[in-house]
Amino acid sequence: MNLCSIASGSSGNCIYVGSDHTSLLVDVGISKKRIEEGLRSIDRSCQECDGILITHEHSDHIKGLGVISRKHEIPVYCTKGTMEAIQKMNSLGKLPPDLFHVIEADRPFEIGDLQVNPFSISHDAAEPVGYRINQGKKSVGIATDLGYYDEYIVQNLSGLDVLLLEANHDVNMLQVGRYPYYLKQRILGNKGHLSNETAGRLLCRLLHDRLQAVFLGHLSQENNYEALAYETVCSEVTMGENPWTSSDFKITVAHRDRISDLVTV
Repeated sequence: MNLCSIASGSSGNCIYVGSDHTSLLVDVGISKKRIEEGLRSIDRSCQECDGILITHEHSDHIKGLGVISRKHEIPVYCTKGTMEAIQKMNSLGKLPPDLFHVIEADRPFEIGDLQVNPFSISHDAAEPVGYRINQGKKSVGIATDLGYYDEYIVQNLSGLDVLLLEANHDVNMLQVGRYPYYLKQRILGNKGHLSNETAGRLLCRLLHDRLQAVFLGHLSQENNYEALAYETVCSEVTMGENPWTSSDFKITVAHRDRISDLVTV
């Protein structure tokens, strides 16, 4: 299995997950050009894509959906609530209805040789989900746009080989920043985003000796920066109640403006 972050941040998200026989995109919140260039850099192409998995309908996750789906006719998988919200939007242009496939949280399905396991997340969207994707005994997980985590989230993200986890903001930067009060409350609320500290605490629950790579994703452009997210999460891991230190794992930050390394497990 392979995972590569083509882009991850508050301004746009697109993640490649694939095997030797199947290629998927999780979210397409950047331009068609960037998606095509990102795939080309890892020797993949949109023509090879077997499906687009959408987490939710916010623009930083679906901005490129209209153009990509029309040009390449890639099947789109999302929940009923997400599909209905997308279809009401005028900004994406006409979307071919026959490309949409409705999925449900906690009901796994297969695309090629990959098993896709959607799970519910708490976010201010219609019917948002994260994804755990398996091939045999290998598995990767993508969890961003989480207001909080609980045992259900821990269960769905346990035993992974690769994890892309949201570390959206530094709480102090957010509180003293220029965002209006209502937006700060939204981000900090149960349907908002995970802070660096909370991401670190969640990661402590997910560590095991088979975890090969962790990407910290969906960083806020206004209320975070890469070094701070990395240092905070690593500190939580090292100081947490677990037998590990951050140096035991490959933890990196997924960039908003360039692709990450392709990880193979």
